[in-house]
Amino acid sequence: MDFRQDFERDIIEDFCSEYGRGRTPNPCIRCNEKLKFRVMLGRLQELGAESLATGHHARITRDNCSWQLRKGVDERKDQSYFLYTMTQDQMARVLMPVGEHTKTDVRRLARRLGLAVAEKAESQEICFIPDNDYTGFLRRRRPDMFRPGPVLDTSGREIGRHQGICGYTVGQRRGFGIALGERRYVTSIDAERNAVVLGTENDARSTRGLVQDVNWVSGNPPEHPLDAVVKIRYQHSGARAQVEPLKNRCARVSFAEPQWAITPGQAMVFYSGDVVLGGGTIARSGE
Repeated sequence: MDFRQDFERDIIEDFCSEYGRGRTPNPCIRCNEKLKFRVMLGRLQELGAESLATGHHARITRDNCSWQLRKGVDERKDQSYFLYTMTQDQMARVLMPVGEHTKTDVRRLARRLGLAVAEKAESQEICFIPDNDYTGFLRRRRPDMFRPGPVLDTSGREIGRHQGICGYTVGQRRGFGIALGERRYVTSIDAERNAVVLGTENDARSTRGLVQDVNWVSGNPPEHPLDAVVKIRYQHSGARAQVEPLKNRCARVSFAEPQWAITPGQAMVFYSGDVVLGGGTIARSGE
């Protein structure tokens, strides 16, 4: 099945557009949401297939009344963070057998079966940017997005110039070309003013964030704020927080301790133990 046009429109173009808005997207989440479990699953349903099996390190289980998305057995390889957009209907038709095993066990089984993937190298990069040079990729595809603009301190004073907001992300502390005498970090990116804002390490930490396009895996938003462990990026270990559902598929997340670089465009994913409650895209920090 040829999904190249869908991938170009829904994943790559979205990736570029998000950087143009001063956000840092996660294309793997969008690929799962829009391509694997919407377009592809829909095509398989047309063919009469009962299930779609994937290689994700995550698990799908069922209690008395609903499907649950859980972390994979191998926590070092767990990919549940990328799957929070799944719906009850999708989970009813998806199998994730790899999630019941460690990566070591999966490789051992592949060797026993004589599969070439048993020795396949680990991949950490975005699949359509294999050299991990996302700035170069964006510059080749959308050179119009690289417009010079001001670098500001947190008081709004201009302290330098940048060559395009696409080259920066919240929490970054290198690549400014400015001698400031002490460490400064990107604390926010203002797309409307085409500005990059630098601040101290404390300025780059926040206890609150506003999340949009929230999906609740159970299909039902909670009626009241709930306590959860929340991951603000894939490599984040998770932190205790209160999640308050809001109107229009939004939520306000308040952490017990300040978190480093809550980054617009990335995902916040809510957990109760190893169960994924839901998640959404970070709109703003400090809300």
